Amino acid sequence: QVQLVESGGGLVQAGGSLRLSCVASGLPFSNYAMGWFRQAPGKERDFVAAISWTGLSTYYADSLKGRFTISRDNAKNTVYLQMNNLKPEDTAVYYCAADKTGYGSGRAEWQYDYWGQGTQVTVSS
Repeated sequence: QVQLVESGGGLVQAGGSLRLSCVASGLPFSNYAMGWFRQAPGKERDFVAAISWTGLSTYYADSLKGRFTISRDNAKNTVYLQMNNLKPEDTAVYYCAADKTGYGSGRAEWQYDYWGQGTQVTVSS
């Protein structure tokens, strides 16, 4: 059974930082590309970042480049999302997802095979 479990969310003031983690089990993690998406209240789920199975290729939503960094540790079956200089508009539930193609270039939900339950990030002004 595949499980993706996110953690690291919480309440932070604007300008602060958070690091999200997503631990995967039940799949050959090092073969999968991983992605992060987010869904703000009343809005659709949007692409945030993705990383290839090797970790050598990363992709970001244009609006988040420079503030967010995705990384992975295949030995720990974990993908991370470092979020800096957070803004109130970053408030959302953040989801990690796994893509069996391994390339990591997917920006659409349908390109991902497995999803976590999400972790809430709230940024106060």
